Amino acid sequence: MVISLAGFAGACYRNSALLWFYLFSMFFIIAALIGFIVFAYVVTDKGSGRRMMNRNYLDYYLPDYSGWLEERVTEGGNWYKIASCIRDSRVCGKMRRNYGGVPESAEMFYSRRLTPIESGCCKPPTECGYLYINETLWNVGGGVGGTSPDCSTWNNDQAQLCYMCGSCKAGVLASLRKSWRKVSVINIVALIILVIVYVIGCAAFRNNRRYDNDEGYGEARMTKAQPSRLHF
Repeated sequence: MVISLAGFAGACYRNSALLWFYLFSMFFIIAALIGFIVFAYVVTDKGSGRRMMNRNYLDYYLPDYSGWLEERVTEGGNWYKIASCIRDSRVCGKMRRNYGGVPESAEMFYSRRLTPIESGCCKPPTECGYLYINETLWNVGGGVGGTSPDCSTWNNDQAQLCYMCGSCKAGVLASLRKSWRKVSVINIVALIILVIVYVIGCAAFRNNRRYDNDEGYGEARMTKAQPSRLHF
């Protein structure tokens, strides 16, 4: 806001110092925005959900993600805070659906499109083979078991569920990846606008320099010669 006001005042009052400050500051803002866009795409480059047989939702696995963002999310202290936020938001409780007081059937649940956090944190991984009772309650004894350590981490206690599972961390990473990509698109649009405004500012600065040097701008530099008298 301050930089924009400085540029506006410099253009209106033909103050080259303010315009110079505006252009100098905008250059670093544009450079920083380009750096952030590149950084956002680099740290969200890896990872995506996996399709499961007879499931409309995706399952998420932590080994599919790596890099700076994964390290920040899964670090012990950070993850406890993230898991607490997910638990307090009651996102798992909100995904329950009842029809006439009866929970939706397994077929209906399997056909739903769950968010990454709902899929990773509110249910056990599909490979565990646990039997569906409702959205957040599964029959562990009736499962075939799986190789994922999340199968043993899952707990039907509504305060625990799969909040400490790798799939939950992967779901959060997938959600962040999607959000950061959307923000990057907005930043690219903002960058294009800033570059256009920056070019206009450069033109205004050059115009001010012409006036400072007492150079006419757009004025005709030709003078009409007075017509000579005709002598007969």
